[in-house]
Amino acid sequence: MSHLDNIPSTPGKHKPDKAFRFHSSAASSSLSKLTLYSTLFLSILLIFLLLLSSPSSPPSPRRHLSTGSHHTPLSLSHKLIRKSARPRSTTGHTVLVTGAAGFVGTHVSLSLQRRGDGVLGLDNFNHYYDPTLKRARQKILEKAGVFIVEGDINDKGLLQQLFDAVLFTHVMHLAAQAGVRYAMQNPGSYVHSNIAGFVNLLEVSKSANPQPAIIWASSSSVYGLNSRVPFSEKDRTDQPASLYAATKKAGEEIAHTYNHIYGLSITGLRFFTVYGPWGRPDMAYFFFTKDIMKGKTITVYESPDKGSVARDFTYIDDIVKGCLGALDTAKKSTGSGGKKRGPAQLRIFNLGNTSPVPVSRLVSILEKILKVKAKKKVVPLPRNGDVEFTHANITLAMTELGYKPTTDLEAGLKKFVRWYLSFYSGSKKKSSW
Repeated sequence: MSHLDNIPSTPGKHKPDKAFRFHSSAASSSLSKLTLYSTLFLSILLIFLLLLSSPSSPPSPRRHLSTGSHHTPLSLSHKLIRKSARPRSTTGHTVLVTGAAGFVGTHVSLSLQRRGDGVLGLDNFNHYYDPTLKRARQKILEKAGVFIVEGDINDKGLLQQLFDAVLFTHVMHLAAQAGVRYAMQNPGSYVHSNIAGFVNLLEVSKSANPQPAIIWASSSSVYGLNSRVPFSEKDRTDQPASLYAATKKAGEEIAHTYNHIYGLSITGLRFFTVYGPWGRPDMAYFFFTKDIMKGKTITVYESPDKGSVARDFTYIDDIVKGCLGALDTAKKSTGSGGKKRGPAQLRIFNLGNTSPVPVSRLVSILEKILKVKAKKKVVPLPRNGDVEFTHANITLAMTELGYKPTTDLEAGLKKFVRWYLSFYSGSKKKSSW
């Protein structure tokens, strides 16, 4: 705001004191001129002093990319960004991973980096669940040489700067507002992240030259109220049971549009109940473990026919293999500078374990591993967006991606519990991977 805003637009009128009267017109005229000149002079002097004390132009705002709690100006971060994104092998890819400090994002980023790909992370470290866990994952990534830019996928200017700084061959888009039940509390966050944020990323990607191939996380929730099992990619997905599912379904349709109009190569991955070390605290296996250890009562849902709700639990290492398989088989985008040059690849795959397990069985396994008897309260499944069961048909992923899950639920939960006890015990080993 300019200091000149405090100065009146015109000086006030001079009113001589009634006690003094000048009968001479010359004297009166001289006094009036003197007053006018004095007022003008003082006004000009005041303006000059104000201008002298004000900066010649307001400082322009600077965007900051950051890692951790300190902020690094973009101009100083370019070296870190380019170093992180530089492949270490001649056949390596250059990958932007959104949601890099998330559960799946961290595991995928590490796997890409270890095999020689260049990886740059992007994450906004939101508070949907305890960001302390995300910061701990970030430290693991930094130790491995993966730089995370702290920012939001809805910040188009930031995305454009990243695409200007690095020629990405692929985008692994894992950033999203997760969780089925939270959508009833904060529906706007799902539209903001899962729809608007996805469109923003696609907009920047389609204008890039060359365009990157995009692999992104859809969800098994798109099958909604579908009763055919196992769920196949050919099944209808127009009956979502939650807003979260609806936003993921919308994402699949949006992906089709950008593929059709702009020639973006896009692969969608429908994840089925991913679990494992460094997982999300809002998932049942995670908070069941916490509550069982604390002696708290856990709530187990049952279906209307008194059967247990079942999930196709998929271990994180198997999901990572599917993600990398999708990236490695993705064909190049066909557009250039926002213009389509030819038909582009568009795919969708189920990534599950194809072995649904009742939640009651999940609890029994945790009791066995923890050596603690759970206090359970069995209640009917509420209308909160959850579905009774999920079951993946993974034939397509096996054929085209070489996807083959190898970890059963008990083996995977043992690895999770081992990590959980280490991480939350304050052990110095908790940062190991």
